[in-house]
Amino acid sequence: MEKEVKKVEAKTPETPTLASSEVPNDVAQEKPAVHPQETKADESKAIHLSRENGVLGHSFTHLKLGGVNGFINTDNDGSFKFQQDQSCYPKFHKTPEPVVKKASKGSIDRDVALAELEKEKSLSFIKAWEESEKSKAENKAQKKLSDVAAWENSQKAAVEAKLRKIEEQLEKKKADYAEKMKNKAALIHKQAEEKRAMVEARRGEERLKAEETAAKYRATGHAPKKLLGCF
Repeated sequence: MEKEVKKVEAKTPETPTLASSEVPNDVAQEKPAVHPQETKADESKAIHLSRENGVLGHSFTHLKLGGVNGFINTDNDGSFKFQQDQSCYPKFHKTPEPVVKKASKGSIDRDVALAELEKEKSLSFIKAWEESEKSKAENKAQKKLSDVAAWENSQKAAVEAKLRKIEEQLEKKKADYAEKMKNKAALIHKQAEEKRAMVEARRGEERLKAEETAAKYRATGHAPKKLLGCF
């Protein structure tokens, strides 16, 4: 047993180099600087080993050598090998960087063609909507104009009907007035004829009287006392 311990002590100076080479970079950076004296003291204290089995080819229990945790394994030839304990260090998982896929020329052309197609579809849809809205506005305006024309015609028809009614009334009044005037004119003419007849009758009577008086004066031979104004 003492020979084996001495043999371990003889091998231990080489192990710190192996341990330091196997320590990860992060752990090596965080590990404080160890002075040579302290390292030797730790190494001397760390050689308190106890075997799990008494034969070579088995590993010793956990130990700390040079500030590094690990195990010492024995090979079949009796040599010792220090193996670092990786379980005491945190495992860091490197996040894989996203792989950027470079689009091929064909896919780019296809995307451009699809974008152009979508743009054309959008423009055609906008044009169709514009034409539809214009058609709606045109139809609405035509309907309004038709309504205005119908209202105008109805109002004109009403006014013309009223005018015709007034004209008819005026014509009737005119006819009545003309009839009255004709009747009045006929009455005046009748009165004038009567007056003319009276004048003619009186004239005849006076002529007859004058002839009779003249005959009497001739018969008697006397001249009339009262002469006419023309003599």
